[in-house]
Formats: sequence, structure tokens, C-alpha cells
Amino acid sequence: MYKKQMLFQKIMCMLALIAAALVFVYSLGMSTDLYDALARTILYPDYDLEQTSVAGSRVYYDMFAFNKTFTKVSIGLILVAVLLFITNTNVRRKYYSGNYISTGLFTVSSIGVAVWAIPQIMDYKSQYQQKVDFEALKAFSEDWGTLYIGPEDTFWFDISYAVFGFLILTAVLLVINMIMKILVMKAEQNAIGKGRSV
Repeated sequence: MYKKQMLFQKIMCMLALIAAALVFVYSLGMSTDLYDALARTILYPDYDLEQTSVAGSRVYYDMFAFNKTFTKVSIGLILVAVLLFITNTNVRRKYYSGNYISTGLFTVSSIGVAVWAIPQIMDYKSQYQQKVDFEALKAFSEDWGTLYIGPEDTFWFDISYAVFGFLILTAVLLVINMIMKILVMKAEQNAIGKGRSV
């Protein structure tokens, strides 16, 4: 049981780092297609987002502030995941307060980021589908050789469920690992106590 738990512990800490890195990569790629399809349709992006060849295309620029913050938040999430390794949560035989704090911090951060980001991403998806003039976008794409993405092309919005689902699953497994660790530590203490009494 002890060896299996230690192996599970290492895997969970590594998965936490991978999940946080995945959120970061997603934050970088989320608006790539929107940029390729919509950015050039705005005539004066520095000072007038309403002057556009395609109605509703400002959704890319409206999303930009959120995306910038999302990238910073995802970097913070990576740092929280690294804290698991700094406190040796991945290899420690016995947990101390730092291990509980780093596990709790990653769990709360993961759930917090998901609760904060998913509704906003879905709101931008809705704006994209409802406000963009897709006929004008298709014509612009044909005239200027830019990417055309239709109202059904919402991969980068929809993949958020998989990315955040993996993040939350990892956080839950990290908590399960912590509970297993507590049980293993108690069993170890009981065994030591019985050995002393003999």
C-alpha cells in the first residue's frame, strides 16, 4: 500500500504541473483562429473598433483583455503547481503543513480559475456566434485570403471544457492522494505503536 501510494503521489504532482501547463498553452491558443479570421476586418483597431468590414468582428478585440488576464492567471497556476515540488509533496514520506497548504492551494486555485474562466469563454462564444456577420466574413475571406471560420467552428471555445475538466480532475485526485497519505501515515504510526508496546 505504501509504495503504491508514493507512486500515485508522484504521478499526481506531475499531472498537476502538466494540467497547469495545459491551461497556459490553451490561453495562448484560444484566440488564434479568431485573430486570423477577424483582426484584419477592423479598419482602425487602435482607436475605433466600430469601423469594420464585418459587423461583430470586434469580439476578438473585446476578448483580448480577458485573454491577457487569463494568460497571467495560468502562469500563476503553474507557479502554484511548482509549489508542490518545492514542498516535496511529490516525494515526501510524511506530510507536513507545507504539503497540506500546497495541495489545498492548488485545489482551490484550479477550481477558482475554472469557475472564473469558463462562463466568460462561453459568453464570448455566444457573442461570436450571434454578432458576427458570417456572410460578410466569408466574402472578406475570399477577397483577402484570410481564414474563414463559420458559426459552428467553435473548437477553441469548446475545448475549454476538456482543459478545465482535466485540471479539476487532477485537483480532485490530488486531494484523494492527500487522504490516502493521511491513512497511510496513521497506519504507519499504529504499526510503530504496536511494535513499541511489544
